[in-house]
Amino acid sequence: SDGSKYKMPHFTNKGSKKLIKLQRRLSKKVKGSANREKARLKVAKHQLHIANQRKDFLHKVSTKLINENQVIAIESLTVKGMIRNRKLSKSIANASWGEFSILLSYKATWYGRTIKTLDKFFPSSKMCNTCGYIKEDLKLSDRTITCKGCGAIYDRDINASKNILQFSVVG
Repeated sequence: SDGSKYKMPHFTNKGSKKLIKLQRRLSKKVKGSANREKARLKVAKHQLHIANQRKDFLHKVSTKLINENQVIAIESLTVKGMIRNRKLSKSIANASWGEFSILLSYKATWYGRTIKTLDKFFPSSKMCNTCGYIKEDLKLSDRTITCKGCGAIYDRDINASKNILQFSVVG
């Protein structure tokens, strides 16, 4: 990692107020009426707009990463299982991690780049990339970590990316 981070715009959150309003209007319409069909189409159109914004962002970032790098290392995550977490499901679904890895894979094939993957059970965030010390009591809210083994202070995400690159296999 070169230290750069991409902040995922929260398309779902930005469009949720309008979507809620449209869905509320839809629910008040009489089933089978022409006005209900119009309201249903408005809801579908707004949901498609949010999905298109997300896909556009993912395509731009994935193309940029593929063009700038010869080797990209990613962690194979079980997105389906992670979405079952009630508190994080909306954010994980909005980030579209599964879609992003698919985009990276086929674009890497197109441009002749290499994708390396790391097992989902590897402690990439918990392990210090300098000395190998594993911090077992790491919480999701811990963004900056001090290693007890070597005393290094590092950003959780940058450390994980270095570990993923170091321990991933081509595939």
